[in-house]
Amino acid sequence: MQSVVRGGPARGGAGDRVFRGLATGAGVVILATLAGVALFLIVRAWPAITASAEDLPGGENLLAYIWPLTFGTIIAATIAIVIAVPLSVAVALFISHIAPRRIAQPMSYLIDLLAAIPSVIYGLWGIAVLGPASVGLLRWLEDNLGWLPFFEGPASATGRTMLVVAAVLAVMILPIITAVTRSVFEQTPRRLQEGALALGATRWEMIRLTVLPFGKSAIISASMLGLGRALGETMAVAIVLSVSGAITFDLIGSGNPSTIAANIALDFPESSGLAVNALIASGLVLFAVTLVVNMAARTVINRQMRI
Repeated sequence: MQSVVRGGPARGGAGDRVFRGLATGAGVVILATLAGVALFLIVRAWPAITASAEDLPGGENLLAYIWPLTFGTIIAATIAIVIAVPLSVAVALFISHIAPRRIAQPMSYLIDLLAAIPSVIYGLWGIAVLGPASVGLLRWLEDNLGWLPFFEGPASATGRTMLVVAAVLAVMILPIITAVTRSVFEQTPRRLQEGALALGATRWEMIRLTVLPFGKSAIISASMLGLGRALGETMAVAIVLSVSGAITFDLIGSGNPSTIAANIALDFPESSGLAVNALIASGLVLFAVTLVVNMAARTVINRQMRI
């Protein structure tokens, strides 16, 4: 009996040490990979950072080259999040708390299948279907809301606009946000929901007072995951967006800034020398923006968990 008792903790201790070593090693590998990517981007971007303006693409300084791309990346991703988050939360609530199980289960599978569609398919759908179908809406926005800088027009006749790109991105990130929020909504303690209903709350009041507060951190986390996907999306944006390079808040016109990822994909095959270094420098900016977004999201989530 003593040998069995002595052997148990010894084997368990060895297993704990192995697991701890593997987990620590995985964390170190991830950090080393992240540091390696950052170092690569800095080293390869440095020639463009230190080069004179006349040697860079377009004969302009690096800031003037990257800023329109950064602006286009941020505005496309932001609009996509504004569209996708409310829709995703509504879909997640419908599946988890409103729809009958015979409807909720197939619907959750269909939503998850959206994540398996390649981005190039979304791009083809955007340029061939959604873009032409949105022309009437774009003209209506110009006629009725043209006093806003977002819809001042002239409206595009093809639908290849920043608003359509944002809608495509919103559809692409919807399954990510929906899946995360739905799984957390379903974990809301049953006693809290039943207690709210027992006190006379309606179903909507129960959701507003128990489910949404419980899933607040999940909504933020899922939104940041979707934002990261939208910031780095390449092919869909490259296919749909009509690019002029101008910095504008007009979402329905044909002249739009490109995004960093789409610009790299389109220009890299034909670039050489400092042009390649300039593209890598823009990639470094995208890397930094994504890192800042994720760090900010983690800070917000930690504060919510303390509350």
